[in-house]
Amino acid sequence: MPVVYKIDVLAALKEKGYSTARIRKERIFGERVVQQFREGVVPSWAVIGKLCSLLSLEIGDIVAYKE
Repeated sequence: MPVVYKIDVLAALKEKGYSTARIRKERIFGERVVQQFREGVVPSWAVIGKLCSLLSLEIGDIVAYKE
């Protein structure tokens, strides 16, 4: 996949107060998306947009294009 994470998404979410337990409980992201974060799989652009909002980051801070 040519798009990769530049950060550890779950660690960044945890720093902002979003533990995986809270993410599941509040249904911020589904279990499949959380698993994709763990595996380094970039889900939909809608998920990336939500990450930008939660982490107060730009898309380029989270993902990069790699050939």
